[in-house]
Amino acid sequence: MELNSLKPAIGSTKNRKRIGRGTGSGHGKTATKGHKGQKARSGGSIKAGFEGGQMPMQRRLPKRGFNPLTRKDYAVVNLGQLDVFESGSCVDVDALLKCGLVSKARDGVKVLAKGELTKAITVKAHKFSSAAKEKIIAVGGSVEEI
Repeated sequence: MELNSLKPAIGSTKNRKRIGRGTGSGHGKTATKGHKGQKARSGGSIKAGFEGGQMPMQRRLPKRGFNPLTRKDYAVVNLGQLDVFESGSCVDVDALLKCGLVSKARDGVKVLAKGELTKAITVKAHKFSSAAKEKIIAVGGSVEEI
């Protein structure tokens, strides 16, 4: 075996289709483009979203809303959910992930005041609502912003 005798495996390559080279080739006359029409012309490609001159869907529908690039997306936890932890325990992002209260940390965790907290716990999170801070401190717990 030598380099000059190597050939690709049988069936792995195909000859290219030579269109428009006479009727004897089987691809003559209309050169596989059918009869007339926009797609038979040179340069006759239709752009994505083109609807035959009708106003396209993406221009008919109104533009709505705006998402700022600097917006932070927090995972939300309510005080009522934190009541599952034992009193005196330290509740941080890892503990919330472990017990399934938060599925993803995203840009951080925010604690909101919905529900009641009955145990004194230390809560470490990225953000707190002012009402949530007051409720945690009122029960005897402490708040730490990460």
